[in-house]
Amino acid sequence: MGRLKKLDYEILFELMKNSKISDRKLAKMIGVSQPTVTRRRASLERDGYITYSGIPNFAKMGLTIMAFNFLSWNAEGEELSAAHSEDFLDKVALFLKEHPNVIFASTGSGMGMGRVSISLHKSYADHISFIRRLQVEWGRYIAKRDVFLVSLESDNVVRQLGFDQLIEYIRPG
Repeated sequence: MGRLKKLDYEILFELMKNSKISDRKLAKMIGVSQPTVTRRRASLERDGYITYSGIPNFAKMGLTIMAFNFLSWNAEGEELSAAHSEDFLDKVALFLKEHPNVIFASTGSGMGMGRVSISLHKSYADHISFIRRLQVEWGRYIAKRDVFLVSLESDNVVRQLGFDQLIEYIRPG
């Protein structure tokens, strides 16, 4: 994976605005040949700078709640996690496979917590069911758990989930 060139950033920024744009149209917009764009896009994909995924309107799809789930392991959970216990990691992988509504999960730090996940739910009852399942399967390892719920049907969303606004933040120089 090499260092990105100015052209690579230009391609990335345009793809962040519209990932469905053709190489021909993209080439015309940034002033290079279509084969150059095709070659650079393929390189960006191969090196992992680009993956493709649409960001749907979750509420229109019947998902009404986005939950930011925070937790910290107790001593037993930390020990198993730190040791990269194969059984423990397999259990994590299985839980995530069984819960495709968990769209992000990672370690982190803040608020006295060491883990975070983002999950989507059809209803509050669906969220409660998810929390109960979490407690049944992981309760023995959890020291602390907290959640922040966001209504996806709210008229108070001031910025929808998207990535095109990142362009100005990551633009070099």
